[in-house]
Amino acid sequence: MKIDAFCHLLPAEYAKRLFAIDDSPVARNIQKRVSGVPALVDMDERFRIMDEFGPDYRQIVNSAAPPLEDLGPAARTVELARIANDGMAELTRDNPDRFAGFCAAVSLSDVDAAIAEAERAFDELGAVGVQIYTHVNGGPMDQERFFPFYEAVAARGDKMIQVHPCRDSSWSDYKTEARSKFEIWWTLGWEYDLSAFMSRLVFSGVFERLPDIKILIHHGGAMIPHFAGRIGPGWDQLGSRTPADQAEDIAGYPLTERPIDAFRRFYVDTAYFGAGDAMRTAIKFFGVDHTLFASDTPFDPEKGPGYIRSTIANLEEMDIIDDADRAEIYHGNVSRLLGL
Repeated sequence: MKIDAFCHLLPAEYAKRLFAIDDSPVARNIQKRVSGVPALVDMDERFRIMDEFGPDYRQIVNSAAPPLEDLGPAARTVELARIANDGMAELTRDNPDRFAGFCAAVSLSDVDAAIAEAERAFDELGAVGVQIYTHVNGGPMDQERFFPFYEAVAARGDKMIQVHPCRDSSWSDYKTEARSKFEIWWTLGWEYDLSAFMSRLVFSGVFERLPDIKILIHHGGAMIPHFAGRIGPGWDQLGSRTPADQAEDIAGYPLTERPIDAFRRFYVDTAYFGAGDAMRTAIKFFGVDHTLFASDTPFDPEKGPGYIRSTIANLEEMDIIDDADRAEIYHGNVSRLLGL
């Protein structure tokens, strides 16, 4: 059994509403991108792709980017979350041999509404978790106003929070420029976003305040495992690089453990797009027990099967794990986490 724990799609009614939005630059950008990926909306095409990987391959799905918060006023985005979740629930219910579950969409523009929608998705629709992004309207996710949301999900025990990166070309590469060039905002910027999200949550003490919270970071934990020397010995010296007149920037964090140990409390996936050496580093850093098989389908150059195929190949050839470890990564860990 292989349960692909981080896959994207667009339910039909949600896609219809998304493509009708004409007053959001973010919506226009995603309309262009997803129009060339049929498996996001065409389930016959999606199932044809999935057939390559046999009857024991299933997916946990979520709604494809962008963040709902970027699609307009809160009233609209709350409605879009509901439409997306109803659609994903229907697809999961009608195709249990294809989909092991879905992670609900929420709009954190209205935290109370996001909590209510998550609880509806859990209780009425059977969602196995929720998907959030690395910022809300450009703001950090360690703000205290978001903690009731984290607390509500953590209290469910067997639900996870999937975290997806987000930025666009308006996040420039240099202060002197207005826009990012050469899609650096995506290739490198998304990985920085994930790493900054993780760091701010670690120093907020989220794992000390909510020890039962389950947070799955996309793209294998991004930069964190590859900069373990800076995360470990580097952050063990927190404050040594900060001038006295900026002391408030490092004050108040409630950690009772080394920062590097707190980072290892995150769960990560294997969505490395075929970069086996990078995946190997992430597995060594986070451990087999915190690694979930995921491909990020269908955003590969083949529009569906490419990243699934290369991710499986990476895991099969990796010499630091054995068959029992592979079984845990493929399905054991996610099954225990979510009570599948």
